[in-house]
Amino acid sequence: MEIIHTDVLVVGGGLAGLRAALAARQRGHEVVVLSLVPAKRSHSAAAQGGMQASLGNSAKGAGDDEDVHFADTVRGSDWGADQEVARMFVHVAPKAVRELAAWGVPWNRVRSGPNDAIIDGRKVSIDEPAAAHGLITARDFGGTRKWRTCYVSDGTGHAMLYAVGDRAVAEGIAVHERMEAVSLIHDGARCHGAIVRRLTDGRLFAYVARATCIATGGFGRIYKVSTNAVINEGIGAAIALDTGVVPLANMEAVQFHPTAIFPAGILVTEGCRGDGGLLRDAAGHRFMPDYEPEKKELASRDVVARRMEAHIRAGHGATSRWGEHLWLDITLLGERHIAGRLREVKEICQHFLGIDPARQWIPVRPAQHYSMGGIRTDALGRAYGLDGLFACGEAACWDLHGFNRLGGNSVAETVVAGMIVGEAIADFCASEKGELTVSTALIRAAHDRAAAEFAGLAAGLGAESAAPLLARMQSIMTERVGIVRHGDALQSAVDELQQLILRSRRLGLRSSRPGANPELTAAWRLQKMLKLAQCVAAGALQRTESRGAHYREDYPRRDDAGWLKRTLARWPAADATQPEIGYEALDVRRMELPPGWRGYGARDAIEHPDTAPRQAEIERLRAELAGAGRDALQDALLPFRHRLPPQLRGANARLGDPA
Repeated sequence: MEIIHTDVLVVGGGLAGLRAALAARQRGHEVVVLSLVPAKRSHSAAAQGGMQASLGNSAKGAGDDEDVHFADTVRGSDWGADQEVARMFVHVAPKAVRELAAWGVPWNRVRSGPNDAIIDGRKVSIDEPAAAHGLITARDFGGTRKWRTCYVSDGTGHAMLYAVGDRAVAEGIAVHERMEAVSLIHDGARCHGAIVRRLTDGRLFAYVARATCIATGGFGRIYKVSTNAVINEGIGAAIALDTGVVPLANMEAVQFHPTAIFPAGILVTEGCRGDGGLLRDAAGHRFMPDYEPEKKELASRDVVARRMEAHIRAGHGATSRWGEHLWLDITLLGERHIAGRLREVKEICQHFLGIDPARQWIPVRPAQHYSMGGIRTDALGRAYGLDGLFACGEAACWDLHGFNRLGGNSVAETVVAGMIVGEAIADFCASEKGELTVSTALIRAAHDRAAAEFAGLAAGLGAESAAPLLARMQSIMTERVGIVRHGDALQSAVDELQQLILRSRRLGLRSSRPGANPELTAAWRLQKMLKLAQCVAAGALQRTESRGAHYREDYPRRDDAGWLKRTLARWPAADATQPEIGYEALDVRRMELPPGWRGYGARDAIEHPDTAPRQAEIERLRAELAGAGRDALQDALLPFRHRLPPQLRGANARLGDPA
């Protein structure tokens, strides 16, 4: 058994993991990052549209600030978000985007004078002020009241990942590629690192660390059609679940992106609609104004995806040999705009569809895109259940997004959470709790369990094969735990997933050879993914309401009185076939923005009994502190700055502020 020691172990080489690693490294700690693939091939590179930060530089972003961004984020979450975390996030996001600019991200910039744009299907001219020329600009995105999404054409994630990756190289951070964490080393109270498998030869290593951070992204590949990369199988969350003490939160909150190309499921950025693209049905009719007359195509993602599916169900979908879909029309943007600001979309359409989006409509249908749920952490990224374990990015339920994420907030979360959580990791390592005292017997036991698990799979003589079980799981999740849910379908999903879990314990491999064995790897991952799928399905079955991306046909109302709480799923034992589901109440009395109407559909939520008293208290505080200053009011409503590292607490400068 080879043991590798480090101060900080980061599992995941995308934006969140690298940014957390940088924060810890800059505080003087030794850091090792594990990545399934070369870090610059992480799924973060696929982010297209942009990163939200309330800079307020562009004419359509004028007046934007942390308050507006906060309100958009909380409403977008359908009041499922942790509002303290949301405040921390919107405060740090402008600092993060400017830091990235200093590191070399070539953000699109304001061009003073008249600029052509498409708004609501019409060509308009926007006059940008001379004072803003050269500052970072923004585009429109769904669910926001201001143009806030900073972007690099439609290759934002790629530009960000390369800049952060280059910074990690400059700081001397070691990135160990083609390495997969397969279990956590822990004693039930403290995490001491991870057992790691090298994919090239199957060899196991013990990485022992004072602090461990999981930043492995989402679990989209439990669904049949997903915009996620093939590596997004949720293994980081699964090994935390396997501890039996770390809960996964809000796993039923799964986002479906409205515009994935049909039938491949490859993402077409929300920037297409933000820049003026329209959704059309089989007859060429622009249908979104019929459902959402105010926000239209730029309603929140969960709303647009549901409206699209309802429109198809009503018989308005276009048909092809692969099934029904709708159309995304960006032809009105013009060839020059598409070639300059949507060039990746153009290339995707050319390579995967054989069409020119400047002249032809793009076939689209919603596909699984993002996981709001993940490893439950507190506001500093500390995982529930195990000291020394942290999580950030999509692998975590921080909980910024609640039950629906605004477009652009996830890319921003990767770097913002990385900044905050990385500092918390450094603080932990510098504290008495961060001292590492672990017995070699504990490390050996963790190593031997992992070795026995793989050896058992390799020697298995069962009749089951991983590939068909994986395909069946993905079909169940897509058909029964998708955009629109119903209790009967969810119950059947839970029941069949239980059977698949049992069947996955009777696998037989055609090859048990040592070394790189893709069949063995797939079999091992299948068992982990089935547990995640069951957490999603069981959570969705028990939540008898509709909130954000979780929509129950049989319970269509949001129920704040009964369900204003976060789901916590733990896996009770190795032989279990279902998680234990518990809940964590959201405290309305601490909310800065009590539950209300999101702005979509009917105003028919079942009100929480604390909502009206809290709203009255907020109005009283605003009246009492009128003229006392924004900071005094904020501290009275919801203090948050004390949670941030000192260097991130300062006010954000904006155009027009006094010198």
